[in-house]
Amino acid sequence: MICVSICLGSACHLKGSYTVISTLQSLIKEHTLEESVEIKAAFCLGHCTKGVSVKIDDDTINNNKIYSVSPSTVIDFFNEEIIRRLTI
Repeated sequence: MICVSICLGSACHLKGSYTVISTLQSLIKEHTLEESVEIKAAFCLGHCTKGVSVKIDDDTINNNKIYSVSPSTVIDFFNEEIIRRLTI
């Protein structure tokens, strides 16, 4: 199970965190990954100036990287980070 934590803090909220969440939920459902991917809310991941902050599990692949995702990049993020992890 992949756990995707998405910041809902005020800066990320203003940058579209709810759109990112709803898009990811749609993509997960579209790819029938409900049993493989879980979305969780987080409050402040510490990257407030960079966009909607997203963390995947304890991201040992990328040294616990915090991703900056926007409503316009969420599909690429899904394909490049989530789908890739499920096919490793």
